[in-house]
Amino acid sequence: MVPEAEVQDVLAELQRLRARVPLLAGALAASTDGLVLAQDTPGVEAEGVAALTAASLGVALRMAEATGRGGFRELLVRGESGYIATYAAGSSAVLTLLAEDRINVGRLHLEGRRASTRIGELVDAALQRTAQPAPASHAPRPRTPPPGGPLPHRT
Repeated sequence: MVPEAEVQDVLAELQRLRARVPLLAGALAASTDGLVLAQDTPGVEAEGVAALTAASLGVALRMAEATGRGGFRELLVRGESGYIATYAAGSSAVLTLLAEDRINVGRLHLEGRRASTRIGELVDAALQRTAQPAPASHAPRPRTPPPGGPLPHRT
């Protein structure tokens, strides 16, 4: 899993994003398999949204592959009352944004892409640190895997 310090940094990024984009109703960072990393989604069940994000990500990945459009970058869904936008955030996470219908979609994409890049950097760096063994002390110690290991992700 991602260490608590990075989770707090991801949450701070979500809160800054919501402050910059007033018509943003919620923001959630999750693993590609639907585990919540951090969320700022008042009135919305974050675990359910993360699970649905993972399901829609699976379909989006297959659609991009089947049509020769390359790797997944983003997904936009428009409902009667607003938008759900999902952005790739590094190699193991996604950012899902909930926006009101009156939002400027160009601004949503601009801010969502910036935030997803930053969140991806935070999560990937945290996972890389946990995957690397600790520096050896004077006496050799047996290696043990890091607690939790890397985030699960779709291949």
